[in-house]
Amino acid sequence: MTTDYGIKEALNKLGLSDVNSGVSTGNVWLKGDGEMIESYSPVDGKLIGKVTGASEQDYNKVLEEAEKAFKHWRNVPAPQRGEVVRQFGVKLREYKEALGKLVSYEMGKSYQEGLGEVQEMIDICDFAVGLSRQLHGLTMHSERPMHRMYEQYHSLGIVGIISAFNFPVAVWCWNTALAWVCGDVCVWKPSEKVPLCSVACQKIAAEVFAENNLPEGLSCIVNGDYKVGELMTADKRVPLVSATGSIRMGRIVGAKVAERFGKSLLELGGNNAIIITPEADLDMTTIGAAFGAVGTCGQRCTSTRRLIIHESIYDTVKDRLVSAYKQLSIGNPLDESNHVGPLIDKDAVNNYLNALEQVKKEGGNIIVEGGVLEGEGYESGTYVKPAIAEAENNYEIVQHETFAPILYLMKYNDLDEAIAMQNGVVQGLSSAIMTTNMREAELFLSTNGSDCGIANVNIGTSGAEIGGAFGGEKETGGGRESGSDAWKVYMRRQTNTINYSTELPLAQGIKFEL
Repeated sequence: MTTDYGIKEALNKLGLSDVNSGVSTGNVWLKGDGEMIESYSPVDGKLIGKVTGASEQDYNKVLEEAEKAFKHWRNVPAPQRGEVVRQFGVKLREYKEALGKLVSYEMGKSYQEGLGEVQEMIDICDFAVGLSRQLHGLTMHSERPMHRMYEQYHSLGIVGIISAFNFPVAVWCWNTALAWVCGDVCVWKPSEKVPLCSVACQKIAAEVFAENNLPEGLSCIVNGDYKVGELMTADKRVPLVSATGSIRMGRIVGAKVAERFGKSLLELGGNNAIIITPEADLDMTTIGAAFGAVGTCGQRCTSTRRLIIHESIYDTVKDRLVSAYKQLSIGNPLDESNHVGPLIDKDAVNNYLNALEQVKKEGGNIIVEGGVLEGEGYESGTYVKPAIAEAENNYEIVQHETFAPILYLMKYNDLDEAIAMQNGVVQGLSSAIMTTNMREAELFLSTNGSDCGIANVNIGTSGAEIGGAFGGEKETGGGRESGSDAWKVYMRRQTNTINYSTELPLAQGIKFEL
């Protein structure tokens, strides 16, 4: 284990060792009879630690505990459930630096982004605490005299969470904090690329459970490969599966869960664009586009993939971006002077290189050359240069999401054309327009504008606040997590009608007498 940048201290604080159990029901850690998962850091290529995976038998043990825990947890008053989540948020504040450092080292994002991800966990806990006193339904006037109608929400059951490597802790917490206050219990299948982050989160949560004498099974982890995910998606004991990942993965999960009439919350790929109009503030535009494209080394589902630039300012914007990219510092993400860290692994590097070759084959023009960095500090082979290419929106490679720092530039003539280009991909996650023209902004946000789940004005495509629902349309999956009324997916709705009269009038005026 490395001692650089305080990694060893962070691992010790989080209770991680050379070999860790990756199967837990809370305070109880199972041996884990599945395959051993080795976690290598993309930062320096070193082995961080090993995690035992779940066998099918382990998985079933976990589900049995989760079922028992749900029967208890759903009867705990929601504000009391919120108090437990509040305490979890306090614990996260205590572990913020250590967990943020682990996120950075195991995933490869900058330390500031790692801290920001833990802050998202804290924020959603705060949101969920308030929500625990607001799980409200509606009342409706009945068409029948002396009747009352209303709706209420009940706890759903076991929530299965399948998370991706790029946000190894925040997305789990988006789901878990809301599910907990809704009276649900959670079983988490993390990405096998970042298993230690899940173990660390479970250990932090377990402290809260122990302090409150809570039963096992409220929060469970089942590390493993895709086979563990298959067990979860096919399991009727899991009424909701929340899955984050690729469109390919989402098709499989969505179909399997639907086959058993379960519910799925899908957060899949993005192919996000910024429209830049002649009335854009170009200083803001340059910063927003550059960070959106290179932040997390282009491995956010909300990363900026396409810039749709008005032809009158195209060359100006292009020159600004080329100049900005020359200032980027690429290296160890724990060094806060660096802007860009590594890709997650060698497979990601190969996908990046293949995409650059493909855009050239289709006629694109590379204006900021990419490539893999070598030499001191780049021994892991996962550091690449952020690249910019001039391309057309209909190129096959542009139509697909490449999880890497490749930015495509293209021209437009009028705003309707730009919006059509923005919408002209199968993904529908995030979008943005840079303009100081109110009419342009309002058109972009109108029913004739962006077809994405997120549409921003004068900010980039990446970054989302806890208060708003996060998710996208089309092949992004249609799921919504985090704020607003996203909590409703974690509960079951029930409509109630109470007759307090001495008669039994039927709906729609139907007469039935004996």
